[in-house]
Amino acid sequence: MARRIYGAWRLAAALPLLATALLAHHSFGAEYDATKPVTLTGVITKIDWTNPHSYFFLDVKDDKGKVANWKLEGYPPSVLSRTGWKKDVTMKVGDSVTVFGWHARDGSNWAHSRQVTFADGKKLFFGPPAGTGDGGNTPAVEVSK
Repeated sequence: MARRIYGAWRLAAALPLLATALLAHHSFGAEYDATKPVTLTGVITKIDWTNPHSYFFLDVKDDKGKVANWKLEGYPPSVLSRTGWKKDVTMKVGDSVTVFGWHARDGSNWAHSRQVTFADGKKLFFGPPAGTGDGGNTPAVEVSK
């Protein structure tokens, strides 16, 4: 009996952690709009190598000189490492970069980052290509019959 009660308490303690992890991971289509590509140029202000997605923040000036800080989401650290990124080496706070990605559905200064172009012209993928968010109902390529 005591063992069951102990097990129930462990399960109850673990549920909030599981719920947080599930909320943190989302589909592309739930957050971003594949019909709204965005290209931003600015200065890196912060970099977070976290799971399940990494982020960096970019100060972007508009044509009137007003600065907006953008949050850009991408691959987890393990994928970044496998694709050529080195933490605290490849990209640092203060670097100027140009980023291609897709704007958040809510219209905020948030985007899914695909490709980062560095001042020296080097290009690396920071995130995967856009998804449709339709749960796989639409083929990624046209299917001939």
